[in-house]
Amino acid sequence: MPHRIVLATLNAKYIHASLGLRYLRANMERYGGADLDAFTELREFTIQRTPQDIVDELLRTLGTAQAGDVHIVGLGVYIWNVVPSTQVIQLLKAQRPDVRVVLGGPEVSHELGNQPIVDVADFVITGWGDVSFPKLCRALVHGPQPLMKVIAGEQPVLDDIAMPYDHYSDVDLAQRVLYVEASRGCPFKCEFCLSALDKTAWAFDLDAFLAELASLYGRGARTFKFVDRTFNLKIDASVQILAFFLDKLAAHPKEPLFVHFELVPDQLPERLKSCIARFPAGVLQFEIGIQSLNPVVQQAISRRQDATKTEANLRWLTTHSHAHLHTDLIFGLPGEDWESFGRGFDQLWSWRPHEVQLGVLKRLRGTPLALKSHPGMVFQSEPPYAVLQTDVLSADEVQSFVRLARYWDLVANSGRFSHTLNLLLQGTSPFDAFAAFAQWLWQTQERTSGLTPEMLVDALFAYLSVERQLEPDQVRNALLSDYVGSGARASPQSLQGHLPGRQARARLLQQEGAKHSARQKRHAAGLNS
Repeated sequence: MPHRIVLATLNAKYIHASLGLRYLRANMERYGGADLDAFTELREFTIQRTPQDIVDELLRTLGTAQAGDVHIVGLGVYIWNVVPSTQVIQLLKAQRPDVRVVLGGPEVSHELGNQPIVDVADFVITGWGDVSFPKLCRALVHGPQPLMKVIAGEQPVLDDIAMPYDHYSDVDLAQRVLYVEASRGCPFKCEFCLSALDKTAWAFDLDAFLAELASLYGRGARTFKFVDRTFNLKIDASVQILAFFLDKLAAHPKEPLFVHFELVPDQLPERLKSCIARFPAGVLQFEIGIQSLNPVVQQAISRRQDATKTEANLRWLTTHSHAHLHTDLIFGLPGEDWESFGRGFDQLWSWRPHEVQLGVLKRLRGTPLALKSHPGMVFQSEPPYAVLQTDVLSADEVQSFVRLARYWDLVANSGRFSHTLNLLLQGTSPFDAFAAFAQWLWQTQERTSGLTPEMLVDALFAYLSVERQLEPDQVRNALLSDYVGSGARASPQSLQGHLPGRQARARLLQQEGAKHSARQKRHAAGLNS
């Protein structure tokens, strides 16, 4: 058996397809040599599989090594997979100690000391791996042997990197989200983010990138998730990329298309707006990181954001475009207490984004926040390194928010309760209103998982009609519209005797189901993850 190289990672879900692995695969011939390229394979797993199953498949792929053969496994390590990845490498090395294990990825690019996965691996490449991994493989096979276990990744000029997109298979195109990038890096310095370590943003050659998009589209790709940290940083390039997709829509109006971008919220000039306004519903999704609307907190984390422009742009997007807005807030940032976060939530909610993702601050290895001293801040010692308390947030408040965020996903971000949500959030503070419901739901259910839509319908009816003393018929009508519109077919106790017959339900579903259908497609495509 000749030399064998396996590129592997554990994805969070099957629908995710690793862009990083495909970059390594695409550059094996250029920087590793044709002989290594011929014996390199890509294997993706999910964190749901058992470590032993993964090891068994890796060993089947590698085969048995003969004298003089070198077998290498390159593993991409991230915050969500480092624990099972460690178990995989421990088992692999126990069964085949001759296999050289090379690690890469953000979780092993910083603070390497005392990481069990680093201890059991043979080599670690920190940072960029497109060039450094193939070169390391060539050295392991042909010499000279590397002298250091930890290798600083070489950052090449982007024009010198082979594009990865040919390594998306036909199955990938048919069943999975395709990750693409027109640029790398970020010019902003938000201290909680690894992108703060970038000196700037670098763009790939736009003509070459658009040619790759055209090839993917021609092969049948219809779902594109851009991983650029700042898609609208260079407006000329943004306009040309949007024009590419508008041309495809014009040429194939009946073909589905989903495109996801991360948008800088305070930079939306008129010519970009004019492009966005031309897209029909269900095509564009913008992920917009707000994180905090407290200027003192923004300053503490080195975040630059013009709140006035941000509000104007979000209001324009919700009223003059069909783009779906997925916004983010982070709980637990330095100096942000419960009341400050609530005010920020209320302000953002008044701008009417379609989704507000409520995240909890994480201590990511290597970020400026991780390297600074923040008295009173305590984080989990194991992934995902979430904040446990701060100088202005108690441990109880953090845990209350974690439950609130879970319930928010089930009720608000699921899109199943749009009519009922309007009743639930009535009052001077939508955040306080939902927090009161979350506290009640926890006290009555004592769990945040395993809550079916039918259980939530009954819980919402009980809370709104009894605790909030709203008119029961008003609450039931809102829940009825939501439940039927979601396409659900069971019979919650609170709606028994009120659900329409099959034909009437079909008419209501047709009326209410368009928005739900688009949302279901986004979730199925993985665009909300």
